[in-house]
Amino acid sequence: MDLTDTRDDIRDADEEPPDFSEWDDPEAVLKGGPIRERMLDVILLLREPAKVSTIAERAGCDTETARDYLGWFTEMGMVRERAGRPVRYERNDSYWRWRRIEQIREKYSDDEIVEVLSETMDQIADYRERFDAETPADVSLVDAEDGTSVEATWKALSDWQTLERRATLFDAARREMHASGASDGRIDA
Repeated sequence: MDLTDTRDDIRDADEEPPDFSEWDDPEAVLKGGPIRERMLDVILLLREPAKVSTIAERAGCDTETARDYLGWFTEMGMVRERAGRPVRYERNDSYWRWRRIEQIREKYSDDEIVEVLSETMDQIADYRERFDAETPADVSLVDAEDGTSVEATWKALSDWQTLERRATLFDAARREMHASGASDGRIDA
């Protein structure tokens, strides 16, 4: 008997299959985590300023709890408070960018940062040559006829844009290692 085979006697022939309608709703399961995590998830998904009540509803908590967390997140710099009636909150993208740069600095050595940045810049150069453009935004899907499908071209442009963002983050991490005095040697990427 192969390990992937199911034995014949594993289930009683008279046994009914499970009733999936009795299972927990997936959204309820996802909202079952700690409030702080749910609030962070909502904050990360904010694309425009939102009212406390909107954020609370999305996080599945009451407005007072949301207001408390938003106050703490504001003090930490994770969100910005927009004054007015009603008060609105928005994600502070510079905080999240700084956090990502710090994560890169923690994960990679100075030499590895330069190596990743160099490899990323080489890949970007390949895309620039392939599409004869400086940025992905300069390429029109309609006009790009290199023998590939629109979907394949779109994916290539999306990958290129991701590489551009990666290069920006790794370059910032590289520059910050010099600003903080982390490395004395001159590094040319």
